[in-house]
Amino acid sequence: MRTTLYAALLVALMLPVARGQAAEITPPSVLLRGVPMTVVTRVDAAGNYVLELDGKGYNATAGDAGELSFADVLAANTGKVELRLLRDTVEVARAESRVIVGWLAIVPPFLAIAVALIFRSVIPALFLGAWIGVFAAIGFSPGNLWRSLLIVFQTHVKDAVANADHAAIMLFTFMIGGMVGIVSRNGGMQGVVNHVVKWANTPRRGQVATAVMGVAIFFDDYANTLVVGNTMRRVSDALKISREKLAFIVDATAAPISCIAMVTTWVGYEVGLIDAAVGQIDGYSESAYLIYLRSIGYSFYPLLMLMFVFLVAMGGRDFGAMHRAERRARTTGQLSEPGSEVSQSDHEGEEIEPLPGKPQRAINAFLPVLTLIAGVLTGLLVTGEGDSLQEIIGSADSYKALMWASLSAVLVAGVMTLAQRILTVEQTVQAWYAGVKLMLFAMIVLVLAWTLSSITEVLHTADYLVSLLGDFLPPAVLPVVVFVLAALTAFATGTSWGTMGILLPIVVPLAWAILSANDMTGPGDLHILYSSVACVLTGAVWGDHCSPISDTTILSSMASGCNHMDHVRTQLPYALLVGLAAIFLGALPAGFGVPWWLALLVAAGGVVAIHRFLSAPSDPEGPA
Repeated sequence: MRTTLYAALLVALMLPVARGQAAEITPPSVLLRGVPMTVVTRVDAAGNYVLELDGKGYNATAGDAGELSFADVLAANTGKVELRLLRDTVEVARAESRVIVGWLAIVPPFLAIAVALIFRSVIPALFLGAWIGVFAAIGFSPGNLWRSLLIVFQTHVKDAVANADHAAIMLFTFMIGGMVGIVSRNGGMQGVVNHVVKWANTPRRGQVATAVMGVAIFFDDYANTLVVGNTMRRVSDALKISREKLAFIVDATAAPISCIAMVTTWVGYEVGLIDAAVGQIDGYSESAYLIYLRSIGYSFYPLLMLMFVFLVAMGGRDFGAMHRAERRARTTGQLSEPGSEVSQSDHEGEEIEPLPGKPQRAINAFLPVLTLIAGVLTGLLVTGEGDSLQEIIGSADSYKALMWASLSAVLVAGVMTLAQRILTVEQTVQAWYAGVKLMLFAMIVLVLAWTLSSITEVLHTADYLVSLLGDFLPPAVLPVVVFVLAALTAFATGTSWGTMGILLPIVVPLAWAILSANDMTGPGDLHILYSSVACVLTGAVWGDHCSPISDTTILSSMASGCNHMDHVRTQLPYALLVGLAAIFLGALPAGFGVPWWLALLVAAGGVVAIHRFLSAPSDPEGPA
């Protein structure tokens, strides 16, 4: 009897669990009215299923128990809605969600951008955008106003910090700051400045040296940004190069070189996305890596931007806000806009000044930086897998490599400092801590940027932008439209990687479908596909460059010691010039069949001509 009771009790306890696992609907927490969405369900058996929403049914067939997705689900009414899952007319699960109008999806990021540009303060702008985003997601009611504020902090900010990849970036950044603190305090950075200035003894040479270093550290954009910005800041300061110009050169070389070089931390991610997208296409089986390689020629924006950086650096001519910043730095010695806040105070800067009377040896900065670069490359090789170098680095754990390298660099800097008795143990720790503090302000901004990015995912901002285009595109203009869509998505969300992850699975099948519909699937027509792939990658980088909520833009400002909004304001005209040339002189002609190399030459000539027409010498005594 007791055994029977125990068995019955066990069955009773297991029933709710089994019932919960049998079939369930996990809809998005927010649906957009009139925008096709995907709803994921879990079923316990094979069969024909129907998902009902607003009285309309969507059919799908499951071959076995497991996950079952319903694509292109449309919500017709706003407010709370109920979804029902039926198997053979029998309801097996139901769930609730909220439907909002589509345009609300773009309000939070664009509000944050507008507030940041108007008030030149990015932290309140990012937090306001996140707050409004959550408010829109849970419903506009007086009671939800305070609740949404709490949700931003307790959920989205916490998740941004708790994310393992984000934590790796934060630790890496703090360790880079600590290394910079040590090598600045022990005189190593000043020693580098003393040597570099012997050659880079003019503002032009200093800018060229910065650009060369930016291209040389091609394997990762985060490492590029932080190493180049922190290393060259003292050199540029000594040459009276504005912080805005330094931040531009750092930002404009980091992502462009990383997204087109054949062996970078970006490649594995990009090729993986392309491979998954190609897997959705019947009748097309070209290698994903080969598609990526063939798309590089159509990557007009990064190629033109790298050319433009050297044009500006060697030409000594600027226009717009950048020209004013350079004139200010040359004539007054004010490296930053008066009154602009940067991520460090004067007091904090004094804490990492070289100790008087101590030797200023460049080797004390050179070896830790070399350790950092070599450590990243070694970490990529150790954590990657594959038969070729491209496969190994493409599959590597870049976050782990960055953390290993930054810790190694700090240890090398500390050991060298102590071995030469330049600083005591306590002074070395204090110098490290002073360097870490320099990164704190930027890390707050970065966490809030991640927070807003996660909220744009909840609101399906990218899906809404895609839905605005429709499927009316002729093949020749598809790459241009894809470029603009990727740029808008990256601008609104602040992430180029997120934009690629969202759009590549959509764009590759879309491009093939359009080519198939127009009987253009022969080898001579695949340039549309290659160009479309390139335009996702490069449009994302362009939008990322222009966006004040972009993580790489924030890191560039931080590493260069530049006010973030001053960096955005001065870089934006340059990014727009190069981006428009990439669209109208590169991607558009290439879409109509002009060879990519010819379009690239024409676009480069256009950039040079427009820059010459708009610009003026930055040096008061400089040649015209």
